[in-house]
Amino acid sequence: MASEPRIEHAPRSWTQRLGAILWPSFFTAGVMTTVFFAFVDPLALRDITFPDLEIGRGLGYTICFFLFWAATASSSLFTWILLRPASRFNQPLKD
Repeated sequence: MASEPRIEHAPRSWTQRLGAILWPSFFTAGVMTTVFFAFVDPLALRDITFPDLEIGRGLGYTICFFLFWAATASSSLFTWILLRPASRFNQPLKD
C-alpha cells in the first residue's frame, strides 16, 4: 500500500502569526470585559483587592481588559504552538 503524499504548507509570515494570536484574543477580551463589568463595579473590586490605591473606574476597566487580553492571548499562543505541523520538526537527520 503506497503512503499518501505529504503536503508541506508554506510557513506563515510573522504578521499572520501575530494576527492569528492577537486579533481573536483582543475580541474575546473585549467581550469578557463587557460581561464581567456588567456584574462587577471596578470601584468595589478595587476596595476588595487594593483599597490603598487610587484607581478610578476608567483605569479599572483598562487594567482588567489588558489582563483578559494577556490571558486569552496566551491561550491562543499555546493553541498555535500545539497545532504547528509536525512535518517541520520531524525531519530526518542529515549526515
